[in-house]
Order: sequence, then structure tokens, then C-alpha cells
Amino acid sequence: MRIETYTDLSGFDALAGEWNELLKRSAFDTLFLTWEWQRTWWEHLGEGDLFLIAMRDDQGHLVGIAPLYRTISVSGERKLNIVGCVDVSDYLDIIVAQGRERKVYGALLDYLDSEEMAGWDAAELCNVPEISPAHQALAEMTVEHGYEFRTIVEDVCPVIDLPATWDAYLDSLDKKQRHEIRRKMRRIEREAHVNWYIVGRDQDLLEEIEAFIELHQKSSADKDDFMDEQMKGFFRAMAHALQPRGWLQLAFIELDGQKAASMLNFEYEDAILVYNSGYDPQLYAYLSPGIVLLAYCIQHAIELGRARFDFLRGDEPYKYRFGARDTKIYRLVIVRGEDHP
Repeated sequence: MRIETYTDLSGFDALAGEWNELLKRSAFDTLFLTWEWQRTWWEHLGEGDLFLIAMRDDQGHLVGIAPLYRTISVSGERKLNIVGCVDVSDYLDIIVAQGRERKVYGALLDYLDSEEMAGWDAAELCNVPEISPAHQALAEMTVEHGYEFRTIVEDVCPVIDLPATWDAYLDSLDKKQRHEIRRKMRRIEREAHVNWYIVGRDQDLLEEIEAFIELHQKSSADKDDFMDEQMKGFFRAMAHALQPRGWLQLAFIELDGQKAASMLNFEYEDAILVYNSGYDPQLYAYLSPGIVLLAYCIQHAIELGRARFDFLRGDEPYKYRFGARDTKIYRLVIVRGEDHP
């Protein structure tokens, strides 16, 4: 197997024509591993040394991508991470053509064992979903290579399996929650002029993404701290990269002509991914505009025929009130031993 390693942003561009096609052939296709997401993340949030490792079979076909970067801690530990790790990418993995996992993992481990990649002490693959083949195959092969391997449950991603109709969805909830959703939707429509919308694929994002950022910062002190200038740059670039592909679902609810709440979701394959949100606590908070907007988005997902409504990482109680069930994500840790100086 032939290996190519890129160490700067131009590596993403070199693989642009093949990246997403390989992702489609993998066992786990997620927006957070698309070329658009990975390149934007590295350009705006990346740090340390990039090792974009592309693996090709004997015919030259791309069969694996390990998008890694190395950081050095204050104590001097040299750690490899997946591009996108950790806070703003909810699912990550090594990208491998389905059925080729063991060959690709073997080639990657051999490469990590080579002199060219000698400068690392540990590798942490964060946010790996429970359906990834890496849990078993990579774990077994890592131990065979003489490394220590640990699997850690990192978080949960609550997911709703969507039924065919809105009424069927409401019937799947407990009686109290079903009543609350209906009550809040009726009340907001009775007490204010409601307009909710999703920013279209061809609409100008400039004002809309700034409106989302403003609502996000108003939501809480923690969100305000999170949305620093670097993160604003990432959100703007990410939204503009995803919108032309039809993957961005930026939703707003306006009450009496004023934006009261927003949701930044992704529409990818058969799922809606709930990424982030914001609301103005001083504007119609008593009408729960954020909760109502979430209900509208679930209803819209059902109308689109989507199979899943994925709340992504975090076990916030409201997700379970809307009927979500946990799926797990893991941190896979590889540690070099004394036999691998």
C-alpha cells in the first residue's frame, strides 16, 4: 500500500476530488469527516503539526485517510489527534473504504511505527461513534503491534428515530411532554405573529449568520465566552462552505417581526444534526421560542422523510423530553510502549 503524507493546507486541496467519494464508501459517513468540514476546521482552528496521511492500494485508488495533527503538551508529551478534535466536531474517525479496514489500519500502524512518524508518544481518536469498525479491528491490531490500547466512553449523542408522521411522533412521547409541546405551539401562535423559516440554499448568508452569532452570544455567559473571534471566524467560514452543498440548515423563529431564537443544524444524508442554537432571553422568553423552533424543526424533518433527528453530543435533559435515545461515542487511545522509542 502506498502512503502519501501532507503537512499543510495544500494537502486538503490535493485530495479534494477524492475525499468525499471515499467517505461515501466508508462504514461511517458523517458531515464532520467531509472535505469541507475538515479543511475549514484546520484552516481556522488547527494547531500544531499536520499529518494528513492518504493510503492508496496497488492500483492507486484512495482507500484510507487518517487526518491527524500533533500537539506537544506543557509536560512535553507529543500527542496525535484527529483533525476536528474535540469541541466542535461531534463525530470523527479514520476514513476507510468499507471492507478494507484491516489492510488500511495495518498500513497506518506500520507507518506510525516508521522513523518518519517517530515523534509521538500517544494518539487519541476522539468522538468515534459506536458503529465504527475501529472499536474492534483497530484495537486488536494495535495490540498486535505492541502498543497499549484503551477504549473510553467519551459522551453520548441522543438520537430520535423519526416515524412517518408528526402525529405518530407525538404519540411516541409520554403524555406530559406531548401536552407541553402542543400547549407551547398553540400559545406562541396565539400571542404573537409567528414566522419561522430556514435560510435557503441560494440566500445571502452574511446577515443571517451574524444574526445567529448574536443570538448565540445572548443565550448565556458560557456561550458568549465560547464565541470568541476565532470561533466566529470558523462559524462564518463553515456556514459558507456547507450552504452550497445543501448541508446547512440555519433556522430562525421571528415573533412580531423580531428574531427570537435560532438553530444551526445540518442536513446530511438521512439525518438532521442539531449543532448549536441561540435565543434572546429578553425577548419573548415566556413563550419558549427556542423550544417551539425545535418542535418546528422536528416536524419539518418528518415532512422531509428523514430517518433520524440527531442531537449530537451532550446529555441535556430537554433532548430526552423530545424522545431521544442515547448512542455512545468513544475516545480510542494508543500509547507507545518502551519497544517503540
